[in-house]
Amino acid sequence: MTTPAERWGIHPEHFWLYGRRPRQPVEFDEKTNAWNVYGYPEALEVLGDPAAFSSHMARLLPMGADEAFTEGDLLQTDPPDHRELRKLVSHAFTPKVVADLEPRITALTHELLDGLAGRDEFDLMTGLAYPLPVTVVAELLSIPGADRHLFEGWMTDIVHSLGDVSMEDDPEDQERIFEASMAPMRKMLEYLREHTAECRRRPREDLLGKLVTADLDGRRLTDNHVVNFAKMLLIAGYLTTTMLIGNTVLCLDAYPEQAARVRADRSLVPGLLEESMRFLSPVAATYRATTRDVEIAGQSLPADRMVMVWFGAANRDPRQFPDPDAFDVTRGPNPHLGFGRGIHFCLGGPLARMEGRVALNLLLDRFPELHTVPGRPPAFMPGFDTTGVSSLPLRTSAA
Repeated sequence: MTTPAERWGIHPEHFWLYGRRPRQPVEFDEKTNAWNVYGYPEALEVLGDPAAFSSHMARLLPMGADEAFTEGDLLQTDPPDHRELRKLVSHAFTPKVVADLEPRITALTHELLDGLAGRDEFDLMTGLAYPLPVTVVAELLSIPGADRHLFEGWMTDIVHSLGDVSMEDDPEDQERIFEASMAPMRKMLEYLREHTAECRRRPREDLLGKLVTADLDGRRLTDNHVVNFAKMLLIAGYLTTTMLIGNTVLCLDAYPEQAARVRADRSLVPGLLEESMRFLSPVAATYRATTRDVEIAGQSLPADRMVMVWFGAANRDPRQFPDPDAFDVTRGPNPHLGFGRGIHFCLGGPLARMEGRVALNLLLDRFPELHTVPGRPPAFMPGFDTTGVSSLPLRTSAA
């Protein structure tokens, strides 16, 4: 059977999508001057040791570690600051908070799908998968409804522009491309900074309001802390949930026998989403920086070297997943790394799972048939560290 990667040409350099295995679980790449971690146990080792593998890797990039972009970003923070910051914001994603959001997310999904009713064809991404998570996070941050379209545009521009950045570029080219790609990011951060200032002038009880007034061992969070946390929520929520929805529908189209099982038994939807996260991991890689000389999988990594942990490859490691190239909605257990692992396990993971479950169930309710469109193939995110569709035309009838 032809796999989605073979059918659509998804990231040809992502060899694991084509059933190929790495020569070694940990390898050095001279072109990028970085270590690649492909194996599942090796990925767990890196993710579980923040003392040796720091998340604050921006210092190794030619553009340096600009606090305007990194301060307060949990993804760029190590213990003990990470522990304190995460404790402050984790209340926003407790099981009760997520459960209380479900009626609103269900209503939003119905509203978006109403706009697609009666169409023979529609683009899943612009019709549902983009606006749903952006609207949810924007509402958590109390961003006015009239401004939410701005964030959808900025998110799209940021993701696509970062696809132009290559680890193989020389430092000068990296810096030039990075700076050009930061234009939409700077616009979004400027908006969030003004939004934070307004929240300081007029305190409120939403998530942003709680961050502004939060006490961190006797000190308040800076504007950078608040703004970059909001930025992280928007980008992480957008990337993970948007691509989870798109990738899952793409997999259902590629494996019709699995789609039939899910349509016949909706209790399989949670397992479907977990298998989608494993099979086509939206965030294909994460980054670390070695703080000292360290050995892993028999390889000696020097200090101050970039490490790329490839979730996508680790999620196809046959040492962890039997028949790893098979798409199986009943796979269990399924300890994939799609939401990360360790102290940086995705804070919004439960929210993404719930949004995905609601979206998939309502899509299947509304459309007895959903298929890709002949002659209009899906387009994929350009970033080398992401796996997901940016456009997914669908038809609502059988061929």
